[in-house]
Amino acid sequence: MPNPLGRALRNRRAGHDQLMWARPDLQAPENFTLSSPAFDHGEPIPARHRGRVFGANISPALAWTTPPDGTKELLLIAQDPDVPFGQPATHALAVGIDPALAGIPEGGLSQPSPVAGLQHGKGPLGRRGWAGPMPIPSHGPHAYVFQLFALDYRPELAAGFTVADAAGAMAGHVIGRARLDGTYEIR
Repeated sequence: MPNPLGRALRNRRAGHDQLMWARPDLQAPENFTLSSPAFDHGEPIPARHRGRVFGANISPALAWTTPPDGTKELLLIAQDPDVPFGQPATHALAVGIDPALAGIPEGGLSQPSPVAGLQHGKGPLGRRGWAGPMPIPSHGPHAYVFQLFALDYRPELAAGFTVADAAGAMAGHVIGRARLDGTYEIR
């Protein structure tokens, strides 16, 4: 049965122009790639990665090609720009990712992370670690945009850093970036 709230809010979306990817101060060449063995770019994210209220909430494995020369650290943010309010919802925010790694294993964005050096910022409701897709039923498909930024230095961010803190630390230091979009919908 369709959810009346989801249907009423169908035309309300934060927008892709609100993603970290769209910020003018974080622009850089798309000079490496991001992928997942769990889903292809633009395709649905499997239900096993769904948010913890209704699913297993296991972060998908991610893989990337070699980031550009001079990369000191990688920063990952996964956002949903289709939420029906002002800013995209943050589903993962992590710094301290070693550029020598070729990826993050399935479940690697859990809190605490099994990936050495990876630190989580605050996501939805102050939560740290992966928060899988949980769109409003009947709101339509939501995009989940995984954005990986190559930085020319290692930012020092306090425990519990936010998206705004990460954006401030990244400004002027992004030397490359990669993106992977997945979708999820609850009918």
